Amino acid sequence: MAKLEIITRHPSTQSRSQTLLFVHGSYTHAGIWDVNFLPYFADLGYTAHAVSLRGHGGSEGQALLPWLNMADYVEDLKETIDRIGGESVLIGHSMGGMVVQRVLRSGIPAKGAVLMASVPPYGMWDASMGMLCRDPLLVHQLGMLMTFGPGIIDITDVRRALFSDRVPDAELMRYESLFQRESQRVLIDLLAFDPFSWQPDATLPVLVLGAANDAFLTRSQVEDTARFFGTSATIFPDMAHGMMLEPDWRAVADTIATWLGGF
Repeated sequence: MAKLEIITRHPSTQSRSQTLLFVHGSYTHAGIWDVNFLPYFADLGYTAHAVSLRGHGGSEGQALLPWLNMADYVEDLKETIDRIGGESVLIGHSMGGMVVQRVLRSGIPAKGAVLMASVPPYGMWDASMGMLCRDPLLVHQLGMLMTFGPGIIDITDVRRALFSDRVPDAELMRYESLFQRESQRVLIDLLAFDPFSWQPDATLPVLVLGAANDAFLTRSQVEDTARFFGTSATIFPDMAHGMMLEPDWRAVADTIATWLGGF
C-alpha cells in the first residue's frame, strides 16, 4: 500500500461529531482543499482531513502515475478511512466524487457524502463528448496537462477549465502548485460506470452540488447524479468547476455546513 499524504486540520473550537474526509479531483491533490475548506470547517469545530491519492501531491507513486487506475484510488480512500478511524462524511470533487461513489458501492460505511461537481454515476462519456464539441482546444490543453504537467501550458488555460473570469490572475499564479499530471488510465475508467449494478443506501444523507458555468458538466448531468441518490441538486450561479477556489467558495462551504447541521 502506498504511503499517502493526509492533511488534517483540527477544530479550533469544541469538536463536532462528524469527521470530514475530502477527496480531490483529477489533475490536483489534497492541497486544493487546504486553501479554504479545511480551515473553514476546522473553525466550525470539525476535524477535517484531505487525502492525496497515490501519485498525487506528497503521496507515493509519482513514477507509477500513468499506470494507476480507478481501483487504486478506491483502495487509497478505503485505506485513509481505516487510518483516520470511524465513519466520516466523504466529500468528493469531480473525479473524487466518483471515488467516493465507488467506495460507497463497496459497502464501506459513511456518515454521509457530498458530491461537488462530481462525475455522474454513469460516467463521463456524455460530458466528455459535449466538452469536445464545445471547446476542442480546451480538451487538447487538458491532454497536455495530463501528459507533461502544469509547466507545459499557460495558467490561463487552467482558468478556462476550472475557474470563472472573476478569479484574478494573481490568484491563478498562487494556485499553480495545486495542479499536476493525471493518469490516462483513470480518465479512461471515468468514461463509463454501470450505475444500475448497485442501489444506493436510501438512508445515507447525500448532498449534490454543481456549478452553473462548469466547463465539464452540464446542469442536467449534475441533476442526474442527484436523482440517482434520491435527492435534488444545488447549482451555484456564476461559478465554475473549481468550486472550492472560486471567489464565492464560502457559499458552497456554508451550504455544506448547513447540511451537516441537519443530521
